[in-house]
Amino acid sequence: MPVTFEDVRAAHAAIAGAVVRTPMARSRTLSAITGADVWVKFENLQYTASFKERGARNRLLRLEPGQSDAGVVAMSAGNHAQAVAHHATLLGIRSTIVMPEGTPANKISATEDNGATVVVAGTNLDEAKDIAMQIVAEEGATFIAPYDDPAIIAGQGTCGIELIEDGPDLDALLVPVGGGGLFSGICVAARTLAPRIELIGVQSELHPAMVLATGRTAAPPDLTWGPTIAEGIAVKTPGRFTTEIITALADDVVTVPERLIEEAVIWFLEIEKMVSEGAGAAPLAALLDDPDRFAGRTVGLVLSGANIDLRLLSAVIMRGLARTGRLCRVVIEVPDSPGALGELTAAVGRAGGNIVDLWHHREFGVHSARVTEIELLVETRDGESTEQLKESLSGQGYIVDDVPRRAAVRTPSPDPRTGP
Repeated sequence: MPVTFEDVRAAHAAIAGAVVRTPMARSRTLSAITGADVWVKFENLQYTASFKERGARNRLLRLEPGQSDAGVVAMSAGNHAQAVAHHATLLGIRSTIVMPEGTPANKISATEDNGATVVVAGTNLDEAKDIAMQIVAEEGATFIAPYDDPAIIAGQGTCGIELIEDGPDLDALLVPVGGGGLFSGICVAARTLAPRIELIGVQSELHPAMVLATGRTAAPPDLTWGPTIAEGIAVKTPGRFTTEIITALADDVVTVPERLIEEAVIWFLEIEKMVSEGAGAAPLAALLDDPDRFAGRTVGLVLSGANIDLRLLSAVIMRGLARTGRLCRVVIEVPDSPGALGELTAAVGRAGGNIVDLWHHREFGVHSARVTEIELLVETRDGESTEQLKESLSGQGYIVDDVPRRAAVRTPSPDPRTGP
């Protein structure tokens, strides 16, 4: 085995005090909703908001004095970059991080703020890695791999020691899987400390690399490797060491749909008041996807990180509101005359709706050039309130026609010569 429990235990002692021992806490509300006894390991509370600090710190501590003097190089578009930069700076080691073109500006600045020299180059992670290896060769620096390194795996495994020591006797543990560093390390720790736990890795169904690598299923013919909200685990080629460990020690690796990952992000935000990135929410998504499997059992979830782009988080929230009926879209044709828009917005207000956005289109009126189309984005309390809104508009003289994915609402004009 590339990594032993002794490696993980030594890593835990080495990084103690420099990495946060994050809480392992029971979620009363998630337990009530899912039917399982749910406990969450909040790795989003690390300084850089990700478990990646564990492996980065342990790997940097393994450098020889000459290697430390020459500095380190890493390739990452996210959490690994910030973790290496932060702990290299704390240890007085010069770090260079190669980030691919298109990396969000906030991630670049966060990595620079943590003390690294950032090189933005390469159109994707593979090209960025090639450039990183060129810098290694030119400067004699040491490359810090994101996951497929025994010291990285051992460091990530310290999360497993803590959640077992600090939590209850778990029946199952759900862990996000990308390259496999976190899950493989936790598998090593858990199989020694609590061998009866069912160890389950979780991936997006759009990036099932570890599922395929471990031979648990064949690639579906329609696999597209599409964009995912869980970008932290969007890996096409998992590690050699991590795959070996997971194949030997894990009980299962499952995939979850994007819709449930988005829902899990919202649940962590609304219920636990915690921000989670998509990868961090994947374990909760797996619990939501198969509640019967975990009903009545004590289940641990690793919320692995919180570095989600604010625009993406905003989109997830708005999509969640729409799915749960708290945000609806209606299209209304009204007379193109003074006061018509004011009457419409007043009608929505009387019905209990809050207009979030409004679009005014004279070009798309169906029945007459004397009418204008108004598209409204309306916030309500829930799906039932949305239906009540439509009924109320009908009762105020508006004609409501249900159309897939939106309600088309038209009102007759009091003057038959000008209305539809």
